[in-house]
Amino acid sequence: MMIHCFRFELVGVGDVLLHCVVDAILGALGLPDIGQIFPDSDPKWKGAASSVFIKEAVRLMDEAGYEIGNLDATLILQRPKISPHKETIRTNLSKLLGADPSVVNLKAKTHEKVDSLGENRSIAAHTVILLMKK
Repeated sequence: MMIHCFRFELVGVGDVLLHCVVDAILGALGLPDIGQIFPDSDPKWKGAASSVFIKEAVRLMDEAGYEIGNLDATLILQRPKISPHKETIRTNLSKLLGADPSVVNLKAKTHEKVDSLGENRSIAAHTVILLMKK
């Protein structure tokens, strides 16, 4: 059983969430972080869509003999409001991960107008993932 948690700040909501999930998978596997495994200085990864990193992280997870037991992600942002899109995001994330939607949870919180998160100048995500041996 492996559990890992990360915080990641980027420009776009989708990128924040996907990069955070990638880092959680890599960390739970005991691998280096996303920037070391997928450096933007490598033409193969420069400008790649975040979904590419998820697919690669899932491949590494599969190769190591693990599967997702559960994933709990929290997006922290003032805007946009996630509630109307939460199920769609969760479903799409489950598909990218090759995981049953019942093991993927997504929450969204505001930062009550405090600091860069609350002032809508940044977005953060926290992800906890449980990987289980197949």
